[in-house]
Amino acid sequence: MTTAAQRRVDGADVVRWGVIAVPVLFTIPQARPWTWPLIALILVASVPALWLTRESQPRWLMPTTLLTVVAAAGALWVLQPGALTSTSMFGATFYTLRFARLIPSAIAVVTASAAILTWSFTHEVDWLNALSLFAILAVMILLAANRRARAERLEQTELALARAQTANEEHARAAALAERARIARELHDVLAHSLAGLSLNLQSTRLMLVRDGASADAVAQIERAQRLASDGLAEARKAVAALREDAVPLARAVSDLLAAYRLDTGSRADLVIEGEPRELDAAVATTLVRAVQEALANSRKHGAGAAVDVELTFADSQVDLGIIDRQGRRPPQPPSPGYGLRGMGERVALLDGKLESGPGEDGWRIHLTVPT
Repeated sequence: MTTAAQRRVDGADVVRWGVIAVPVLFTIPQARPWTWPLIALILVASVPALWLTRESQPRWLMPTTLLTVVAAAGALWVLQPGALTSTSMFGATFYTLRFARLIPSAIAVVTASAAILTWSFTHEVDWLNALSLFAILAVMILLAANRRARAERLEQTELALARAQTANEEHARAAALAERARIARELHDVLAHSLAGLSLNLQSTRLMLVRDGASADAVAQIERAQRLASDGLAEARKAVAALREDAVPLARAVSDLLAAYRLDTGSRADLVIEGEPRELDAAVATTLVRAVQEALANSRKHGAGAAVDVELTFADSQVDLGIIDRQGRRPPQPPSPGYGLRGMGERVALLDGKLESGPGEDGWRIHLTVPT
């Protein structure tokens, strides 16, 4: 669960941008007319580095901008030699290897190698200096591989901890359910049976009193006792049903669904809650939970496990539920709604609510409003 819908720039992002852009800024005083377009291209392409990660949307933005910087910085280094210019090229190559997939990483290495060879031949550099530049590139590759492996180990550790926590929660919940089932059996077998027998005996006593011509007051007292026994039996049955249903708060139920989605797909799934959560009618809570289940199932099927944002808003007289799967593109409009969406709409209509669904700019959007 999170309270922020978007990722904010932190110190590591500023450092990443500085490694790419700042060396180019120092080359501006000695810039030649034909190098200005390259300098401008590097500075513009470096701006997205302030918030880029492996999960950035759209997915093509991060490798495209970093490869642009590698190529432009390599060309600038050849046209305007300087150690600072090469720093931008090596830095962008490192971050491409760190965050991008195999093909963009291979392109970055080939581009940087071509820039080193071109620089060496153009400026007649001896083989030892050229070899040292390739050694720097090799160090960048090893450092990036080490960082990627470390990040993957951390992700695996977090995933294992999340699974262990889920298993512990399920174990505790199973123990609680077993205890509640035991209490429900005791209530049903002892109290409910006793009250049912008492109600039958009081009914028989009332009939005998009426047969023997007892006073109206005596019959009224027996009828009152019979009603109390019947009411007590109804309440006991409600208590047994409540113990066996194991109602879960809405926010917890949605959080569990999103946690399962994260574990299943490895994608981000966040819940934002607005307003003060409160206990809802069982029909309302069930409708909202079923809507989240259907939306996540559609994301797995049609969105390739895209990142999901869920917003739950508790207002005075209604509850709003918004679900967006961030596919990074506008999904096509289906010819007709599927059975899942139709069933969702029918549940909402039974509660006099409102359902809106359809493609957005970066994914499929669902919005429910249900009165409470």
